[in-house]
Amino acid sequence: MTDAPAHAVTKFSRYFGRSPDRLGLEDMRAFQVYLVSQGISWPALNQTVCALRFFYGVTLDRAEIPERIAYARTPRKLPAILSADEVVRFLEAVPSLKARTALTAAYAAGLRASEAVSLKIADIDSQRMVIQVRHGKGAKDRTVMLSPQLLGILRTYWRLARPRNWLFPGRGDKPIDVQVLYAACRSATKATGLTKRVSVHTLRHSFATHLLESGVDIRIIQVLLGHTHLSTTARYTQVATTTIARTESPLDRLRLEVVPPA
Repeated sequence: MTDAPAHAVTKFSRYFGRSPDRLGLEDMRAFQVYLVSQGISWPALNQTVCALRFFYGVTLDRAEIPERIAYARTPRKLPAILSADEVVRFLEAVPSLKARTALTAAYAAGLRASEAVSLKIADIDSQRMVIQVRHGKGAKDRTVMLSPQLLGILRTYWRLARPRNWLFPGRGDKPIDVQVLYAACRSATKATGLTKRVSVHTLRHSFATHLLESGVDIRIIQVLLGHTHLSTTARYTQVATTTIARTESPLDRLRLEVVPPA
């Protein structure tokens, strides 16, 4: 072992005051908790884990232990959340009608950028008031609610833009590129003077937060977002399409002019 891994094993042994060959898995987990409490960085913590996995798996030939010593995952920072007023200001500042409508759909239904641009006209089910999201993350399909206000916006957009297959067509027989939405987000953020970094994911996260704040069940939000886990405590639960259709989109509480009246 090189100096750094050897130092990690020595530190582990000294913490318990025993030889490492007399220490087990629970001791390693307790040591990880101790290191975190001391403010160790995530890369340094994983270097220690790597050293212990090597020591027990190779040096001590205890192959059952390394795979049970988990690496630490770097905590993900939550994206910025827009207030209802900020959502209105942001969407109304998007210069392109197509991008503005696509971003409005992303907020109204909690869509990822790739899901918003991949919508087809056939995915908008105005009879059941739902949207079919096809091939989402993990190649999973899901159903989300179709906001009455969004439906009106989409109908006006359709009369003006006349898309045929893709709801937001790009060049040739392809949908609009996600980069168009990214650029629109940057432009609108600058135009509104928002200090927050706003992306399509910001709209999606704001969608979930606004639903939570309005009392919508976390299990319904999990399904709407297409998440297996929305939080560490919430379990994934399938929700009936009728329940999804009855769930009000946060867009319906906004007074928003995305497209001019017909």
